[in-house]
Amino acid sequence: MDNVIETNGLTKKFGRFKAVDSVSLTVKKGEIYGFLGLNGAGKTTTIRMLLGMIRPSSGYACINGQPVHAGNYALWNHVGYLVEIPYSYPDLSVRENLEIIRRLRFINDFHVVDQVMENLQIAQYQDRKAKNLSLGNAQRLGLAKAIMHNPDVLILDEPANGLDPAGIVEIRELLHSLAHDRGVAVFISSHILGEISRFATRLGIIHEGKLVQELNIEQLESLRKRRLLVNTNDNQNAQAILGEKGYTVNRVQNGLIELADKDAIAHPENINVLLVQGGCPPTLLRVDEEDLEDYFLRIIGRN
Repeated sequence: MDNVIETNGLTKKFGRFKAVDSVSLTVKKGEIYGFLGLNGAGKTTTIRMLLGMIRPSSGYACINGQPVHAGNYALWNHVGYLVEIPYSYPDLSVRENLEIIRRLRFINDFHVVDQVMENLQIAQYQDRKAKNLSLGNAQRLGLAKAIMHNPDVLILDEPANGLDPAGIVEIRELLHSLAHDRGVAVFISSHILGEISRFATRLGIIHEGKLVQELNIEQLESLRKRRLLVNTNDNQNAQAILGEKGYTVNRVQNGLIELADKDAIAHPENINVLLVQGGCPPTLLRVDEEDLEDYFLRIIGRN
């Protein structure tokens, strides 16, 4: 499968400061690539280089096999994007904004504006000036502009900003449909890690300008830490019982017993039997799994 988005050694310096440091990544057709990082990690700068908005200091980016630069106008016929301010004309209405984009995109179908407003659920705001929209609806307007021309590539910078939980689910389902049903390559940056993990097929973690890890969802599942947490009325005795049976037992900060043995995690019922037979019936027996946020913080070296 050919790479739809590709960067090689992409670097951007502002004076002595490296905002992006030699980022090399690929996104294939039908993939949803979650680009994760803290605020200021280099996500938006990377996206602006991907879109030809700023020149890299070194390295290069390609979309659909073509080098990205401001003069390659034909490239943008197949790319939709949302970055920073989601509307171009704040004093014009939602419909007027979209109608301008329709004309700029040379789209002959006059009904496409109505269709995209329905898809993004902003038809009721069609006569409202863009500057008077809530942040969430402004994001919807920006997404409407990004997908109006049915692009093959969609590049989105923090598209969930300002959306309520229901709106986030709607955007998630829309992006999943575009990738799965139409083969659109979706590159989406975010610091809302838990949400991205629900629908991204591959993840890239950027920290202080460097791409520190790339992995798919299956790899993430295998790398996330798991443990069995146990509590009883006599944890000291329970710890001795489990230790005698060969389990590696730790006590965590809140006094709970922690077991990292694969057998204990896979079969907590065996631990329950041991403790009941030893006179220390559990009051808590729970498999605790590291979520994406915890995994991310561990990878970048934050507690």
